[in-house]
Amino acid sequence: IFAAFEGVPNQRSLPDLCLDLLSGQKHSWDDLREGYELLKKVREREVPCGGFTVRLQFNPGRITSSTAALSAEAIRDRPCFLCVENLPERQSGILYREAFLILCNPMPVFPFHLTISHIDHRAQLIDPNIRTFLQLASDLGPDWTILYNGARCGASAPDHLHLQACPSRRMFIGREIEEEKRWVLMRKAGGVTLSRAINLGREALVLEGNDPARVEDVFRKLTASLRKIMSIAEEPMLNIAGSCKDGQWRLLIFPRRKHRPDAFSREGADRVVVSPGIIDMVGTLITPIERDFERLDAAAVKNIYREVSLDEESVKKAIDAMTW
Repeated sequence: IFAAFEGVPNQRSLPDLCLDLLSGQKHSWDDLREGYELLKKVREREVPCGGFTVRLQFNPGRITSSTAALSAEAIRDRPCFLCVENLPERQSGILYREAFLILCNPMPVFPFHLTISHIDHRAQLIDPNIRTFLQLASDLGPDWTILYNGARCGASAPDHLHLQACPSRRMFIGREIEEEKRWVLMRKAGGVTLSRAINLGREALVLEGNDPARVEDVFRKLTASLRKIMSIAEEPMLNIAGSCKDGQWRLLIFPRRKHRPDAFSREGADRVVVSPGIIDMVGTLITPIERDFERLDAAAVKNIYREVSLDEESVKKAIDAMTW
């Protein structure tokens, strides 16, 4: 344990503790230092897609995460790399509110890339943990973004509850998602609004409110409605990015219908190694293979988003069916 954060008065801020943790780990943990050295060599380019723009990132260090075997058998047969007893000897973390460990991600996509894992081995589910998500956004403050990947759409450890965090200014969140002129208000009640961000090539919802209890309540009603519309009992496939600024919480929610595009499973030159999680859905497509980085164009990007995103009709039905 590098430090503990309980949110008590006069305690050092969580962002300060996280920055100190990263600095210390770069000196004491070789794997982390090597991961950040590799990050300096990533290449990026933007792809205009007619109405929205994405950033491609060639990041070979993410190949293990992008190609992780996620079948029930594969997960059962490997040790959980987020369980405390399996963490690398040199890895240390911040004990967060007695329930989570804030850790430095040794395969970063951005500088200051953190993983926040539960100290117990429990399922990757957001509904029972949305309050923690909102609390973490508040504790880290407006300069940080909290990330969630559903167990079936981007989480490389679907068997262990975890979130991620990184400085907002380091993330490429598509400019268009942030444009309020694109937001179509769908529902509003009790100081909470739910909008659709349109013409992005994928479905994106914006949930905002200044009362975390109300935001939590509406979020759970949304997931319940998605389950009903999709006729499923398990958690609907979701990617989420959240932040808190000036007492206002904002969640960007991406309903999903598929984990990986068909091209991921093709053979030879036809294979495209893109495995979309929340970072990809907000606008940075991670390509660990250089060939994919160089050849992906607007048509390919649009097809990837279209294939993995829940369709507009289903999203609208789910919102209409919500009880506020």
